[in-house]
Amino acid sequence: MSDADSNFDDVPEPAGFRARLWRLLKAAARPIAIAILPLLLLWYGGGALWISTIDDDLDFVVPSTDMPEHGSRAVAMSAALIDREINQHAWVANDPFFLPGAILDNMPNFQEGIIGALARFSFELTDQIGRSRGSSRADTDLQEAAGLLQYSGTKWIFDISTSWAPTASSEAQYGKARRALISYNRRVADGKAAYEQRADNLLSTLDRIAADLGSSTAVLDREIADHAGDWVDFKADDLFYSVKGQTYAYYLLLRELGKDFETVIRDRDVTKPWQQMLESLHHAASLRPVMVINAKPDAWIRPSHLAAQGFYLLRARTQLREISNILQK
Repeated sequence: MSDADSNFDDVPEPAGFRARLWRLLKAAARPIAIAILPLLLLWYGGGALWISTIDDDLDFVVPSTDMPEHGSRAVAMSAALIDREINQHAWVANDPFFLPGAILDNMPNFQEGIIGALARFSFELTDQIGRSRGSSRADTDLQEAAGLLQYSGTKWIFDISTSWAPTASSEAQYGKARRALISYNRRVADGKAAYEQRADNLLSTLDRIAADLGSSTAVLDREIADHAGDWVDFKADDLFYSVKGQTYAYYLLLRELGKDFETVIRDRDVTKPWQQMLESLHHAASLRPVMVINAKPDAWIRPSHLAAQGFYLLRARTQLREISNILQK
């Protein structure tokens, strides 16, 4: 027998080699897992805690540098809220699985609720306030902003469900909407764009906002009817924070809109109802439960945060209708 044949005989059988390799991998896996697990906990847990921000500052104001003289305060507030959520805070609703924001749910729902309210308001700007008359041409900047704010909040730079090619991210689209709103407001300040502060325009805007709030109360009512009393309702906090973001944005927008339409509000004698409506939205937006619980409305131990939120929304909606009725006279 040759030396070559002898060396060949010393090679282990494939099955035995695979078994030893598997044992080695299993032996190495444990210390690797022990080393990686704390890093994962730090990355996801620590990272999520670091970026999680539900910014419900009810005293938020537009920076003076972003408020053009003779411009609209409500439009400036819309642009400022977009800037705050996509630039100053992280937009987390579209974070992929490998980023810490992917494990958050309350913050993204709050942010998307804000954008939803801004989208509704931008449509009213396009269709009513931003036109000199109903048959006039819609403002191009407002049209662009209204369309862009309808963009899904969960789009990252890649959407493999439609294409492997890069796509426009949510924050990129909202950033374009912000720039369009700023451009429009500058033209309003320069007298080159319409911002009609008439009672009929205010009436139409309030009716649309009231309808939007009514839709939210219907969703709250359905969640309460279907799941109130469940020991754990995983959808309750998502819905709560989405509605919280919506009411928070409407509070700030209507607060500034009241300043834009100050003359109409004073002349139609709706100053007091307007303040009462703002107080109801303030209460709804300021709710901050440690844990959102969807208990039965008549529960005597566990709270019903969705019912409490719905109460203030219905109150604000009723007050908006009251203001509309006065403006119609």
